[in-house]
Amino acid sequence: MVKSRRSKMLARNGMFYPIIGFAAFLAFIYLTFGDLWVSYPEETLKLSFVERNGTQFYADGQVFYVNGWNSYWFMEHAVDFGRRPRVRTMLQAAAKMGMTVCRTWAFNDGAYNALQISPGKFDERVFRALDLVIAESRRHGIRLILCLVNNLKAYGGKTQYVKWAWQEGIGLSPSNDSFFYDPNIRRYFKNYVKTVLTRKNTVTGLEYRDDPTIFAWELINEPRCMTDPTGDTLQDWIEEMSTFVKSIDKNHLLTVGLEGFYGPKDPKRLKINPELWAADLGSDFIRNSNLSTIDFASVHVYPDHWFKNQTFQDKLKFTKKWILSHIEDGERALKKPIMFTEFGLAGETKEVEPYQRDRFFKLILEIMYKSAKHNKSGAGSVFWQFLVERMEEYNDEFGIVPWERASTYNLITNHSCRLAGVHGVLPSQQEHLKSFCSKTQ
Repeated sequence: MVKSRRSKMLARNGMFYPIIGFAAFLAFIYLTFGDLWVSYPEETLKLSFVERNGTQFYADGQVFYVNGWNSYWFMEHAVDFGRRPRVRTMLQAAAKMGMTVCRTWAFNDGAYNALQISPGKFDERVFRALDLVIAESRRHGIRLILCLVNNLKAYGGKTQYVKWAWQEGIGLSPSNDSFFYDPNIRRYFKNYVKTVLTRKNTVTGLEYRDDPTIFAWELINEPRCMTDPTGDTLQDWIEEMSTFVKSIDKNHLLTVGLEGFYGPKDPKRLKINPELWAADLGSDFIRNSNLSTIDFASVHVYPDHWFKNQTFQDKLKFTKKWILSHIEDGERALKKPIMFTEFGLAGETKEVEPYQRDRFFKLILEIMYKSAKHNKSGAGSVFWQFLVERMEEYNDEFGIVPWERASTYNLITNHSCRLAGVHGVLPSQQEHLKSFCSKTQ
């Protein structure tokens, strides 16, 4: 009798422990990937692809001027279960402020939690994190500008590509600028681009090139090729890579990722560039942007990093001149939209007070509003950068938690309302802006 019971218990336990083990495995998978595998409901916001008509963007059947922000850290946080909620928090908050576009990194080359571990080798876990970022953005009606590589060393960048080629014994030069002219490195980058653009999102089921959540691709963040100040090397790279992107993806807009400096042969280099050094970086705003494969031009605005001994008033004067000059370029020389994809003023230091930062923001947003009101080429502005609470390690002097300072929050939301007042509320903004803007008027 006892033996019979024991046999039955062992038999039951024989079934029980594998079940428990399997359940534990499923729990581990969920904790590791979380809602990366969650299917979104069919009623997820429907978005159209953003298009360009002359100097303006169009989306969802209407003119579209951008009030956006940078959160480069989205993919890096989405891969980490503990930090993943910050992505949703940021998207929810931005949507409530009436913001429409976020610029973020679609790269991490050879670094911690790398998307591309080595040339052509990807970490599926990190790719699924990028899948989630795109799906979450769509859910909140936010479109994304996805940057494909960094000119800087952060997150690998062109330096990592050169290291890979050098380690394999096929690199032409250890110079970081060989990224732009080494045929093997160009091949590495093209393989990367094709893999990203044709990636099938595990959440939405859409290939990235078929997903209207993506506003545009950006070739490279702040390209410089200082070993060739004539600009020929970078120009050749832009021509080749932009043509390659367009051969794969004809749905999305494409920009270079420029800072906006005028090149060595442009007369504006003397009047508009911050200082003489800016014409010798190997980039050339008009020349680089004036290609049929480039849909809009990008410009950055960092007066306190570009000048050493200017007063705050001088920085404001430069900012206004810099922005208006590039809007003029969009109207006359390029006949394309101009987006100010990064702008920032270093944070609360001895030189900069919070109210001065707000004045800097207000100046830029006012110019953008007037451009929208008069249907000009200044097609949008993108703050650098937004964070959520407890992200001090990601603050590079320019980061803000927009809701922590009421005056800054009001500047941003009022700008959303003013833009909506000129060209209407996008369907993705309806839930938040219609009620919010009526209260602020």
